[in-house]
Amino acid sequence: MWGVIADGWSYAGWVVGASHIRKVDAGWPALGTRIHHSVGAWPVTIDDTTEVVRVDPGRMIELTARAWPTGEALVRLELEPQGPARTRMRMVEQARSGPARLLPKPVQDALLKPRNVEALSRLSDLALRRSGD
Repeated sequence: MWGVIADGWSYAGWVVGASHIRKVDAGWPALGTRIHHSVGAWPVTIDDTTEVVRVDPGRMIELTARAWPTGEALVRLELEPQGPARTRMRMVEQARSGPARLLPKPVQDALLKPRNVEALSRLSDLALRRSGD
C-alpha cells in the first residue's frame, strides 16, 4: 500500500474527487512536498494542492488537502502490517477550513465515510495490482 501512497502520480487513481495530477514535487512524500492536483469534473475543476505535514514512511502520512474555495482538510492515513501480504489501513479526514468546518464532527464523519471507504477500496485495488506485476 505504501508504494501507491508514495507514488504521487497515482493520487487521482484512488482519491475520490481528484481528477487530474498536474505536478508532483520531487521527493514526494517527504515532509513539505506537494501534489498539485485538480478536483471536480471538467470543465468545472479547481486547481489546488495537497501537502505532506507529517510522515512516518511505510506507517503513516498526514496531508493538508486543499480545494479552495470549498475548503481544506487534514487527512491521516495509517498503515498497520497484518502479516507478510496484508496491511490494515485507516483513513481519518476532518475539515479544517471552509464551509464543511461549520458542520459538527459527527456530521462531517457521516458525510465523509462513504467517500473514504471508496478511496481505501481503490487504494487496495491499486496496491494489489502492483503486487501482481
